[in-house]
Amino acid sequence: MKQVMVVTGGGIGIGAATVRLAAARGYAVAFSYRVNREPAQALVAEITAAGGEAMAVHADAGDEAATSDFFAAVDRRFGRVTALVNNAAITGPVGKLDQVDAAVLDRVLGTNVVGCFLALKQAVRRMATDLGGPGGAVVNVSSRAAELGGAGHWVHYAATKGAVDSFTIGAARELGPRGIRVNAVSPGLINTGVHAKTVMHERMEQLIPTVPLQRAGTAEEVAKVILWLLSEEAAYVTGAVVPVSGGR
Repeated sequence: MKQVMVVTGGGIGIGAATVRLAAARGYAVAFSYRVNREPAQALVAEITAAGGEAMAVHADAGDEAATSDFFAAVDRRFGRVTALVNNAAITGPVGKLDQVDAAVLDRVLGTNVVGCFLALKQAVRRMATDLGGPGGAVVNVSSRAAELGGAGHWVHYAATKGAVDSFTIGAARELGPRGIRVNAVSPGLINTGVHAKTVMHERMEQLIPTVPLQRAGTAEEVAKVILWLLSEEAAYVTGAVVPVSGGR
């Protein structure tokens, strides 16, 4: 059976590394992007040139109609999805919690939490064995911020990732009998190159001494764990939140 992966927010960073690795391992990969059109198109061209199959679709992860249209486009191009990576996320602005307004909360929650629900709902309709599907596997991209809290910088972001962890556990228990495994990865300090020369990059450099492995991780290292969780090697793993954090 053809293996078809959907990755939300796959144009850059961990999402792009996951798309690239999945394509190299034989998946037909469809990924969404919201603002990074040129990197998304370049990634599709790279994969196609290497003999793989990929498509990029402009879609806001937090928009239900856009998510439905995205999955419908995947159906037409590649067929039934067998793997989902819920990666789309935003941090919102850096700031103390009393500086965060409702508009920021709506946007961060809408992308990071609502987006996971919307994509998984579409995937379940295609994967669930009780609906005639073949089963499948899902990985949600969380963050170590869920446990560390993001104090003074991204409490709002950390709170959404705590919700992703809870969502992962609940979805795994509900969907296991329907043939779908659901896990999460929880990245720590990951140097994706996206935040070079920004305050986030500076903060990362400051925090590296607190990491037991004494370095930042890479997007590729996170992608390898994601692909393992989606693989048959992890066939008896569900409801897990796996840290990819160098011990921090």
